[in-house]
Amino acid sequence: MDYLYAFVVGGLICVVGQILIDKTKLTPARILTGYVVAGVVLGAVGLYEPLVEFAGAGASVPLSGFGYLMVQGVQEAIVKDGALGILTGGLTAAAAGITAAIVFSLIAALITKPQSK
Repeated sequence: MDYLYAFVVGGLICVVGQILIDKTKLTPARILTGYVVAGVVLGAVGLYEPLVEFAGAGASVPLSGFGYLMVQGVQEAIVKDGALGILTGGLTAAAAGITAAIVFSLIAALITKPQSK
């Protein structure tokens, strides 16, 4: 059932994004940024954690999960480092994901022949 919950919740998150693309004049970049901000806000008020516990990767893999991950990092860093954790916690928690995105983008750029439009 865990796989089904992850599939349904992740799919619903994607459906909302697709509806926003189709029915509004928002650019994909604004929608993606909105997802990250929504993850931060929902994580900060404690509403995203039950969703992650219920759906697992279905809630933690989309961009809203990235915002949630940053909130968790900031909360842990504040406990450990005090106010300095506000600045360092989010990036420390998300460092692996950011590094993976940069490395795989570099590999894709080296393998393919990117062209400007």
